[in-house]
Amino acid sequence: MEVMAREKSTEGLSAWLMFIWAISGIPLGVYVIVQNINVPLILQPQLFTALSTLSWMQCLYYGQKRSVLFCVLLYVAYIAAFAGTEVGLAIVVKTIADNGNGRPLEFFGIFSAVLISIALFPQYVEIWRRKEVVGLSKLFMAIDFAGAVFCLLSLAFKPRFDFVAAVTYIMVLVLDGIIILAAIILNPLARRRRRQAEEVENLDKEKGCRNTVDSEGLPSPISDASTAVEDAGMATDPRNRKEIEMNSGEGQDKGATQS
Repeated sequence: MEVMAREKSTEGLSAWLMFIWAISGIPLGVYVIVQNINVPLILQPQLFTALSTLSWMQCLYYGQKRSVLFCVLLYVAYIAAFAGTEVGLAIVVKTIADNGNGRPLEFFGIFSAVLISIALFPQYVEIWRRKEVVGLSKLFMAIDFAGAVFCLLSLAFKPRFDFVAAVTYIMVLVLDGIIILAAIILNPLARRRRRQAEEVENLDKEKGCRNTVDSEGLPSPISDASTAVEDAGMATDPRNRKEIEMNSGEGQDKGATQS
């Protein structure tokens, strides 16, 4: 978000990534609340959704040129709808789970993992198209990767290991790791291509400048040759020869008179 705000651009960042991530916070939040895993993991989907929605608004503002008022109103409306939907679903799912039916709870846990995974595929398309990772902060991806690691560790210290939640965080680890690895490999190659393209462009400009100087500062051999041919033709023409002799005679008479 800080990078987008500084550069005033969301180029290379998929708006679908942030939109789907913002949606995925609802089922993930319902699951961790009903499971009552621990406070940090309950807060994590709320913060994740708030930040993902904010990044989505930046995509709308910088990328699609939406107005500030539109983005602010949409952000507030979505966060309010998110909170109301999550609380309502959490109450319903907990009631059903307390009655001995845990399938709805498992569905929300699996559904959140699927959404988080699907969200990154549009970003993979952007990376493939550009042949580099653009628009995603490497620091953000590293923090997200580390967060998934700590979430897995927190699950390991629970009396009962939650496999559904673990699958979600493992998917985050794998998919974030792919983007980090792509940035390490592709970004230096992309910088090298741009540097080589700039060198070729500079060489072309230097050659163009040299050709311009040569054409403007030096006489053309073709024009000199044609001028010489024209002068020779005029000299061999009898009529032109008489005019040249008369002009030279007049010049000699003037010189004698002045002396």
